Amino acid sequence: MSEDFFESSDSDRSNRPLLHAESWTLPGPLSLVGGGRLEKVTVVYETYGTLNAEKSNALFICHALSGDSHVASHDENDDPGWWEMMVGKGKPIDTTRYFVICANILGGCRGTTGPEDVNPETGVSYGQDFPSISIADIVNVNHKLVCEHFGIPRLFALVGGSLGGFMALDWAIRYPDSMRANIMIATGARLSQQSRAFDVIARNAITSDPNFCGGQYYDKPVGPKKGLAIARQLGHITYLSREAMNRKSESDRKVESPFETIYPVGSYLAHQGDKFVERFDANSYCTLSKALDDYNQSQTFEMLTDEIRQSKCRWLCVSFSSDWLFIPSQTKEIVDALLAADKEVSYCNVASQAGHDGFLLKPEIDFYGQLVSAFLLNMESDSRSGAPRSGRGSARPAEKPPAVRGKNDRIDLDRIIELIPADKSILDLGCGKGELLLRLAQRGEKTLVGVELEQRYILQCVQHDLNVIHTDMDQGLQSFRDGQFDYVVLSKTLQTVRNVELVLEEMLRVGKTALVSFPNFGYHRFRTQLEMFGTAPQTDTRPGRKWFNTSDVRFLTIADFRALCNEKRYRIQKMIALDTAHQIEIPEEEANVRADIAIVTLTK
Repeated sequence: MSEDFFESSDSDRSNRPLLHAESWTLPGPLSLVGGGRLEKVTVVYETYGTLNAEKSNALFICHALSGDSHVASHDENDDPGWWEMMVGKGKPIDTTRYFVICANILGGCRGTTGPEDVNPETGVSYGQDFPSISIADIVNVNHKLVCEHFGIPRLFALVGGSLGGFMALDWAIRYPDSMRANIMIATGARLSQQSRAFDVIARNAITSDPNFCGGQYYDKPVGPKKGLAIARQLGHITYLSREAMNRKSESDRKVESPFETIYPVGSYLAHQGDKFVERFDANSYCTLSKALDDYNQSQTFEMLTDEIRQSKCRWLCVSFSSDWLFIPSQTKEIVDALLAADKEVSYCNVASQAGHDGFLLKPEIDFYGQLVSAFLLNMESDSRSGAPRSGRGSARPAEKPPAVRGKNDRIDLDRIIELIPADKSILDLGCGKGELLLRLAQRGEKTLVGVELEQRYILQCVQHDLNVIHTDMDQGLQSFRDGQFDYVVLSKTLQTVRNVELVLEEMLRVGKTALVSFPNFGYHRFRTQLEMFGTAPQTDTRPGRKWFNTSDVRFLTIADFRALCNEKRYRIQKMIALDTAHQIEIPEEEANVRADIAIVTLTK
């Protein structure tokens, strides 16, 4: 039997009492965005760690649809929480460093005011009479908890995944001064129509259950358990990728359930549905899924950009490659809006086979947890140093720059930096682990952004406090607007580019000046290698790299590049040809034979 047959975000959760939960009641009624009103609202929350004297280390976690305040266990005698692997002592969200708050959301069923509570006008539970709530209402209540109850004027960080990501986005827009950092995971600015369709079916399953009784089932012996279980089964289908669902079919385990269990995947879904009804309320599911469906931060990208421009925090956004509930492009839309609004943001689309549930499972947390941890530590360092940050991609110089492979390996970087005047905005394509950006940061440049495709380099850039965007430049640079940067740099990467014409055009669209360095395969030693030994030259010096697995896909010469520029009518403002072995500059007339690297500045 597969060990992860029943593994999910809810594997260890139950309806047992929350031993460390506390509550706070709003001092007055709550007016709802949709026009309704709640006379009394109580919030149940849990805290972890210690709030410092300055109240500057508070981190608020916004939970997803079926979550609650119990994000992690408090001690060995406590039940595990829904994000147990992410929150705690020495974990990515380290409770020895941060004062962590997680509250059950408005409309929930784990203590915070919701449909189960008594309606003061009728003396019985609200049920379906509970007023429609919005993401904004949920955020209003949480914001009041932070500011009025805890007296925290500004959060150190806000973290939200899935529905929690909606809350994090709304919070940053509506209360722009209330946080320093915002981490959004597996989310977007709205649900897709496909995702809404699953929610509609789920609500239909609940309300069509004969035991639903119009939502007034609390005094009945049996509630709409079957409808709620089916809703949960539908939800789990959207949480898992095709690969993850296939893994659920590797077991022959059967469960006792009124639902079909002929196939292993049926047993898995039956288990999830049956277990869910033990701890969740059907009316709450309807209320919260409707709030999720109704959320639409903006009608157009331009509107989203205008709204997000009000925010005053730094952002980290994470998506998962196999997520089809919130496909990566939905997170990327927010990232693009942040870039268009000149906000500081890093983004990674984590390679995953787990689907939407990836943000709650260990294999993915092992990687993206490092992103979160590094991002938070950088924010701490910025706070202690008091250094101002401004514009796109300011960077704090790292204590130790990334190691280089050899003494003369990147001599071209020195010359590139010399070619870029001070106080310029710079986009570095294929930035790798960020060596050029770090050197520019150490020089004092503040407006720096990297673009990188390899996930491991995304992590290294974030660890060095660089803003980096995970994207494939061969698909274009749609995330960036015309003339957004003074310089767009492509250093020793042109030989790996498949769509050279597009990349060069995009560089000159996004930047006022393009700066390109590339290996010259017309170099006399490369010619000799091919002529004397009959073997292909290569510049990819990583161990184990040969002609068949090298990243080099272009074998251009300086003469080839000049011919392309003439054809495209690009203006070569300056060309520097280098013999890096001897660390000398080669005259232009001898460059195609004697130089192994060329550095060119281009304009249109």
